[in-house]
Amino acid sequence: MMNPRIVTFLLAIGALAVWRLALYRKRHDDTIGVSTGSSRLQLSQLLLASFLTIFLELAVIRWIAVEVRIFAYIKNLALLVCFLGFGLGCALARGRVRWLTAANALLGLLIIVRWPWQGGRVLEGLSQALGAASDVEIWGAGKSWNWAHFTLAAAVASLLLFLITCIFVPLGQTVSRQIEAAPSPLHGYSWNLAGSLIGIVGFLGACRLMLSPTIWFGVGLAGFALLQSERRDRYLMASLIVPAALLLHDSATNDHFSIWSPYQQIEFTRIKLPDGEFVAANLFVNHVGYQYIVNLSPEFLARHPHVMGEPSEENHFNLPFRFGKATPSVLIVGAGAGNDAAAALRNGSRFVDAVEIDPAILALGKSQHPERPYDSAQVAVHLTDARNFLKRSQNRYDLILFGALDSHTQFSDYSNMRLDNFVYTLESFREARDHLAPDGVLYLKFQVNRPWMGERLLALLSQTFGKPPVMFRTNLTAFIPATCFVISSSNQVEKALAADPRLAELVARNRVAFASSSPVPVTTDDWPYLYQEGRWIPRTYFSVALLVILLGLALYWQIPEARGSTPSLFFLSMGAGFLLLETQAISRLALYFGTTWLVNAIAIGALLATLLLGNVMIELKPELWRRSWTVIGLLGSLLIAYLIPFRSISGSTRYVGSAVALTFAIPVFFAGLLFAEEFRITDSPSSALAANMLGAVCGGLLENLSLVVGMRALLPITIGLYVLAVCGLGWRRFSSPAAVPLADST
Repeated sequence: MMNPRIVTFLLAIGALAVWRLALYRKRHDDTIGVSTGSSRLQLSQLLLASFLTIFLELAVIRWIAVEVRIFAYIKNLALLVCFLGFGLGCALARGRVRWLTAANALLGLLIIVRWPWQGGRVLEGLSQALGAASDVEIWGAGKSWNWAHFTLAAAVASLLLFLITCIFVPLGQTVSRQIEAAPSPLHGYSWNLAGSLIGIVGFLGACRLMLSPTIWFGVGLAGFALLQSERRDRYLMASLIVPAALLLHDSATNDHFSIWSPYQQIEFTRIKLPDGEFVAANLFVNHVGYQYIVNLSPEFLARHPHVMGEPSEENHFNLPFRFGKATPSVLIVGAGAGNDAAAALRNGSRFVDAVEIDPAILALGKSQHPERPYDSAQVAVHLTDARNFLKRSQNRYDLILFGALDSHTQFSDYSNMRLDNFVYTLESFREARDHLAPDGVLYLKFQVNRPWMGERLLALLSQTFGKPPVMFRTNLTAFIPATCFVISSSNQVEKALAADPRLAELVARNRVAFASSSPVPVTTDDWPYLYQEGRWIPRTYFSVALLVILLGLALYWQIPEARGSTPSLFFLSMGAGFLLLETQAISRLALYFGTTWLVNAIAIGALLATLLLGNVMIELKPELWRRSWTVIGLLGSLLIAYLIPFRSISGSTRYVGSAVALTFAIPVFFAGLLFAEEFRITDSPSSALAANMLGAVCGGLLENLSLVVGMRALLPITIGLYVLAVCGLGWRRFSSPAAVPLADST
């Protein structure tokens, strides 16, 4: 029987063939989008194009990160080419609107990525080839480069990046045209920001409802159709929803289905015994094995004694409870689908706080785990970020258990920081230590694939507790080993080993040690890059950054106006500075409010709203704002944000976090004022937007410097970029005698 995915793929190709035939027979053949547009502002088009820009940007970034894993680990790579495409569209605002190119690019991207043969994972080799390096940990990637494989992978990745870029070109053209047709550039830009805010809210809703990419891209193509000027063009564009839906379709049964959580795609596969009884379930995240649900109840094991290949008490879920006191109070960090919570109940725990960040995984645990641990009155479930819980909780625990976390994905589209980075820092372990009761034990499980990863975890725990942990190896599954780190501020671990000879023998038999020729830096809240060996930019990041730079240069020189000219230094620097400022704000807020999708989205939305407020202020009362005072306010507030020692401020997490939010909102407001003042009087809004987007690409590349200097050090770099923007204003004054002086009120 033919694979259902192959069937739907062939149906999609057939639908595309029919579409191409209809396009060929169309009276104006390939002239979809050829209209140069009205010279008057069409507000509905501006709002819709602005909405689609941010909605599709977030959709493409999330989807490509699932289907091509290297994009999940270097997530702002896709973001930068979205910016690149939009900026290119702004620069080509006066040319033919390239809707047909965008439609072909989107469908071409779907065809390449969703190619169903070879198990549907034809691009897995791309991630392995580009991600292969000894100094960064990417699951499934090798430890050394094969240059032949790397060259081929780079070529395929360049094609994917080019197709993503093309999707956003007509959106940039449409937005730029409408802004130029507005009564004033600032008026149009304000509506552009409003549409972008609606796009963020729309995609937030899609994430909250856990809608699939079929809906995301269906919305995008429907928006493309509504932006066409002719009725037949609308029908032709809307008809592409059918092949797109077929290409994105995944078959589902009661025993195998996919869920798109706010963070990642989760594939659930139920495993049954020959008699039909549930034995386990696999959870894959972004097509990589992540967790499993297993039945270890005494009743089940009594019926099936040969299911486990080891004694029940030596199973890695039960082992932590042999180190602590009887009937412990337990905190589980990364509770997942409930295996650790079930083990806590089996071992007589008094109460359990189970912390899990992903609502879909938590829901699967509640509905699918055969032992139903989350239904127990002794288990309190907390859907939040681990650091946020540690900062807010006042409880003390006899056992704190860190599950085997590896997020496989980034927290923010604007940063290369993974979801679990802040869980494994020196500050995080100190907070966990402070939540231990007397004789409390911290037990950490981790799949250590690189010796330096093990050495880093050893150093973190040693510095936290003032002594090294007990380390030994066990198995997460029959094929996946895990390293266990056990430590207590007292001598509880040593007492447990002395009182339990079988436990002592198991630990002695499986002891591990880590050592390297040079010390591995410990992770901190300022440098939280757990999966990177040292303070340098890994070759993997250099290689993909080079792809973006080359693609940007190739596209830039295709713009007729770009030949012999350079982008505006002011707008270029403002774009770069703002992206770094946005990255800073999101990462700081994550420490206080949690590394969750909601915090990320609210932060981005609040930043856009702050920019919109700046626009409104300039439009209503431009005479109140002098450029000189705006510049002083911007640079001064950035300096204050850099100098304030937020970690030393005591008080409620909510209040300190609110102070952080306000501290970063102020420079965003002044940056918005400065941008709005200059954008209001620019001769070419399209060129200004293009330079601003190109600057955002530069800012995204500069964000990688945090891998070397830490996140806080990005603020002086941000200040330098804004100083460069001010220099751009001075250059404008010098080169154009008629220009408005920098100190003037208007």
